Amino acid sequence: MDLQVISLYNLSLAFIPVAITLFILYRWSLDAANALYAVVRMLVQLLLIGYMLAYIFAADNTAIIFIVLSVMIVASSWIALGPVRKQRKRLFKHAFVSILIGGATVLALMTQGVLAIEPWYQAQATIPLAGMIFANSMNSVSLAAERLTAEMKRGGSYDDARVTALQSSLIPVINSLFAVGLVSLPGMMTGQILSGVSPLVAARYQIMVMCMIFGSAGISTAVFLTLTRTAFCEIYRDRIEQKSDQEN
Repeated sequence: MDLQVISLYNLSLAFIPVAITLFILYRWSLDAANALYAVVRMLVQLLLIGYMLAYIFAADNTAIIFIVLSVMIVASSWIALGPVRKQRKRLFKHAFVSILIGGATVLALMTQGVLAIEPWYQAQATIPLAGMIFANSMNSVSLAAERLTAEMKRGGSYDDARVTALQSSLIPVINSLFAVGLVSLPGMMTGQILSGVSPLVAARYQIMVMCMIFGSAGISTAVFLTLTRTAFCEIYRDRIEQKSDQEN
């Protein structure tokens, strides 16, 4: 099966179920405007990134690759701290280092060890993989920050809060490990199969993807929780002491 180029007319058909869903939201007096904004924003962002990636792939320049990867790490570090906006500036450097260590290490292993890409900065492979890695690291760090904050507000010890935060942050990733191949065929595997790649080959690539997602999420979150120990203990020192006094 050859990969079919989707015409603009055929692509427009994909928006029929979107329009139906938006109509249902409107009729049920839900936030249809916000959903419409999300759809429009998705469309604009993907079109822009399509043109941008076409330029980056054609340029195949080391400096451009570094810039793109740097932007990814900075953006993901900032977005990850959305649940703790009041402490975002204070915790940003910790999120940055965490995603850099967990994400960059796994990215280097996958591109140079598993795929053995030559040259190492090949944009067509490095950037898509980096996007998946940094996005999942971002989500896990974000979940960990939110749960750690909630646990610390209750006055619990940092060690107990850290365990709960790590477990909670990895639930989506672990669930996806259970479901892959049984409940769902992930996007990368589906795309490869549609393009004519053997399902056995596509499965190997998907195994690589699932390993890098789980590994980068776990490492980044563990590093974040380790680096932020002092900061969180200082922020919630009064609540910890208050609960300790109540227990005594």
